[in-house]
Parts: sequence; C-alpha cells; structure tokens
Amino acid sequence: MKKIIEKIKQIVSPQNVLTDLEERYVYALDATNKQNIVNLPDVVVFVETIEHVQEVLKLAFKNGIPVIARGAGTNLVGACITKKGGIVLNFSKMNKILEINQENLTARVQPGLVIGKLQEQVEKLGLFYPPDPSNLKVSTIGGSIALSSGGPRTFKYGSTKDYIIDLKIVMADGRIINTGSNTAKNSTGYHLSQLFIGSEGTLGIVVEALVKLIPKPEGSKVILAYFDKISDATHAVNVILENKLFPATLDIMDQKTLQTIEQFYPAGLLTDKDAALFLEVDGYLTSLDYQQNKVVELCKNAGATGIQFSQNEEDAQRIWTARRSAFGACAKLKPNVVAEDVVVPRENIAVLVKGIRQICDKNNLLVCIMGHIGDGNIHPNIPLDLNNDQDVKNYARAKDEIHQLAIDLGGTLSGEHGIGCEKSKYMTNAIDDVTLEYMKKIKKVFDEKNLLNPQKIFKEG
Repeated sequence: MKKIIEKIKQIVSPQNVLTDLEERYVYALDATNKQNIVNLPDVVVFVETIEHVQEVLKLAFKNGIPVIARGAGTNLVGACITKKGGIVLNFSKMNKILEINQENLTARVQPGLVIGKLQEQVEKLGLFYPPDPSNLKVSTIGGSIALSSGGPRTFKYGSTKDYIIDLKIVMADGRIINTGSNTAKNSTGYHLSQLFIGSEGTLGIVVEALVKLIPKPEGSKVILAYFDKISDATHAVNVILENKLFPATLDIMDQKTLQTIEQFYPAGLLTDKDAALFLEVDGYLTSLDYQQNKVVELCKNAGATGIQFSQNEEDAQRIWTARRSAFGACAKLKPNVVAEDVVVPRENIAVLVKGIRQICDKNNLLVCIMGHIGDGNIHPNIPLDLNNDQDVKNYARAKDEIHQLAIDLGGTLSGEHGIGCEKSKYMTNAIDDVTLEYMKKIKKVFDEKNLLNPQKIFKEG
C-alpha cells in the first residue's frame, strides 16, 4: 500500500493525500451513528480533476483496492463508511459551477458543489433548482445523486432524479461514459442516468452532471396548520389535493417534534397540538393570497385548531429555520440521534405514525416524528444514548419493526436516505428474489471486481 500511495501522490500531488491515523479515522465515518469503526481507509485523496479520478481508479482497479467516493459525508445510512478500507476519494475540491445556460435551462456542475450554492447562483438569474435536502447548506450534488436525495419540495417538484439530464461517470477501470445528452428530451437507448442515480457509488463515480433548471416562482408563503389528532392532519391533506391545490411543500410534524424544536429554536410554534402541517405555496404573486386563504379555509374545515402563516420574508425564514432544525433539536434530548427514513402510500400515513409511536413506546424510546406527508415519506428521529447497551438493543428491535411496518403497509425502506450498510439486511424483505438477482447482476457488469463502495446496498458483495 505504501507504493500505491506514492503513486497516488504523483497523480494528485502530496498535499492532496492524507495518510495520518487521525486523518483516516475521520474519514472512516459519516453522519451515521456508528459505535465501532471496523476498518479505516488506507488513504484519503482529494481529487481536483476528472483525470485525477481516472488515474486513481485505474491504479485501484489494477491492484484490487476498494474506492469510496465521498461528498460532505452527511448521509445517514453508512453509505460512505469504509467497510473494507481502501481509497476515499474526497470531492470537496471539485466544487465548481462550470456553466449556467439560461437558454437551455441547464447547469453543468462538478460533484463537490454544495446544493445551496447552486440554488443561490441560479436564483440570481431568476432560475430555480428545486431539490432541497434538509442539509442543503452542506450536502453536495454528487452525494444527492448517489443517494437520489429528495426534500420538502419533492411533493410538487420531484427529487434529484427528476433534474438530471446527463452524467459523466468514471467507471471502475477508469474509463468514462456519458449517460445522457445535452438535450431536454432523449429517447436514444437505455436511460442509464436513472440507473446511476441512487446507486450510492457502487456502479461508477459521478465527476460531472448536467442538471435541469426551471423558472423561479415569483413568490411564496408559509402556512402552519395545527390539529388535535394526526388523523385530522392527514385528512386535511386529502381535502387540499381534492380541491386542486398543489403546495410546493407539504410536511408534517408531531407534537414531540414541535415541542423539541420550540425548546431548541423558539419560533412561536404551538406545542399543545398532536400534529402540524407545514405548507408552502408558491407561484405568481397574484396567486399567493388566494392559495394561502384557500389552504387556511380548507384546513379549518378539516379540523385545524390553530393556524399560523408568514406575513413577510422574515417570518417565512423563521418558520423554515424551525422546520429544518428538527434533527438538530433532537440532539438536546439525548447524546445521540438516529434518523430513520421510510415511505408508504399517503393513505397509510396515519397508521404508520401510530405504529411507530407504539413501537418506540414498547421499546422505551423517545421518538420525534416528522416528514413529507405529501409523498408518504416519514422520518422518525430517535434520541438515545449509544453508550447505553439497553438503548442500543431497544433501538435495534425498534428499527427492525419500523421497517417491517412500512413494508407491511405497502411501502418500502427509504424515500431519500438510501440503503448503505445500515439497511442492507432488510433488502430481502422489501424486494423479491428475482429483482435482487438482477440488481446484483447489474453490479457485476459495471464493477466486476467489486471495488466501488463494496458491502453497500446488498448484505454481501
């Protein structure tokens, strides 16, 4: 490995290579709460060009060394944990917007670009990149592609997978492919982009992306509708949609989440309600008051016992900050927080939430439930102490039961966090044997030596 590292230094320059124990320890982890590190990476490499990535991968392929691509490391399923050591490719220096084409409504970007930075730049031109994971101030385009990230706006605008026009991919052996074209429409052969989106770096490594942009809405308004029963909140969602309103964001927070956020970031939230719908309406300025008034009216008719809404941009930002603080707020309750991610048909949201509460109560665990009710994606945030053996055992049981509940309700394992190594054991419960067999065949075709982010998604390999 020492000889390999010296060759890597010749490719990317010595200052872009980390080998010290402490440095490698940091890159053995991501945002997943793990108690034990099994293997450290052998080396961490900061790549600056596509050629760097190619040459490192050629070297790794020749010598049978695993390669793990890494963005900001904010994923929550162990998707970039170094299960078998190897080379970590850090993309933080490939973080540029290469082109914004206003005529084509596209942006060509590098994988290390922070999503929030892309949004800021295109919005200055009156354009819009809607995908908005909650950690968009740090999470990267490459990471969002690897995990097919979503966010609160997915309900109206779709997720990352709906905004990728073309990807430039470096394959395991160092060769390059393009998965799409430079056109908005493309029906030429297989749609390979969709194969790589959500593959968690197990099939190839994204080094450039062409993303779709849309015109920026003229304005928006934020509404909080509170309910004494979570079933009333889910009913209100159906009423809103039946009346042909289509909010940009349609999220839900339960009482424990409201209370925890308010303690952490006082924003004037009502904490005596069982649930709150968090809605954002957007569009032409002339339509905003109508949309807001109609949503308020429909929510009241559906049983809302409290309504708040933004009067200005400052109000909207305060409410949005509160909404995005949910995970961080939970960290005030216990030393650790684990954030789960399951998705069911929207009609089963109330049953899912009730079931999650019962599972956590039975296992003596706190739980703050929130999520994107518009698309059925729920996030139970579970505060606990991972140094407490009983907490760990209780959580392991609850985790198994929550994922099985989602499957039993016609849902699946993840709406936006991915599988990584944390959920791989559930894949046989969620996906039939024939489908899994073909997934593994695809992995073998693209990564014959099993070097790209090994032991992710599937239990073995």
